[in-house]
Amino acid sequence: MGLSDDPELQPLIFGLFLLTYLVTILGNLLIILVVSSDSHLHTPMYFFLSNLSIADIGFTSTTIPKMMVDIHTHSRVISYVGCVTQMSIFTLFGCLDNLLLTAMAYDRFVAICHPLHYSVIMNPGLCGLLVLVSFFISLLYSQLHSLMVSQLTFFMYVEIPHFFCDPSQLFNLACSDTSTNNALIYFMGAILGGVPLTGIFFSYTRIVSATLRVSSTVGKYRAFSTCGSHLSVVCLFYGTALGVYLSSVASHSPKKSAVASVMYTVVTPC
Repeated sequence: MGLSDDPELQPLIFGLFLLTYLVTILGNLLIILVVSSDSHLHTPMYFFLSNLSIADIGFTSTTIPKMMVDIHTHSRVISYVGCVTQMSIFTLFGCLDNLLLTAMAYDRFVAICHPLHYSVIMNPGLCGLLVLVSFFISLLYSQLHSLMVSQLTFFMYVEIPHFFCDPSQLFNLACSDTSTNNALIYFMGAILGGVPLTGIFFSYTRIVSATLRVSSTVGKYRAFSTCGSHLSVVCLFYGTALGVYLSSVASHSPKKSAVASVMYTVVTPC
């Protein structure tokens, strides 16, 4: 159903999403190119950053191009297979974003709280392992979503009040009983959202504690400046994502939920 039914708003929405998508793709590709071409940036922090850029490109490419095609062709149809595929890929990259942000928080924690042991702890083997584990956990989580949706029964034609196939919306539109599915999804979401968020919170608690003990003002500024952009993305990603899913439980306004979803699906990767 998209974000709005007003035909006068469609060109504006198309232009804004196109501009944001181009900035996201070009910006993240530039990050990957710079990190791969400059040997001085072959460090754990930039290794995680380049992988986060890859995840963000996949995350936005799953939803925005389809929405822009729908606006351009005045057709808002997606097949059942296409819908499940979009949901699966969206969940994969969304979960990968989540876990990579946690790995980056751990990297900053080691760099600031254990600087003398940083190169030993954050060795290439551990960094590669963290990325691989994050990918496989995300893949399993996305396949769990697809499996549960494939077990549900739907009407032949349904209207999804969103701009992509959001898992929570699909569960709400099913004809069959979804109580077990919803319980499992929220349980898995609590683990894959709560555990990383707890890890990030613990890392930044230790980082702030260590930084405040630094006597030099310049030293404090340098420590906080290395975490500023990461912390802002964490707040934006988790704040909007949690807000959307908690509000979807408390209220019955899917349109407001769709608009709020723009923040973590479009703005955060940008």
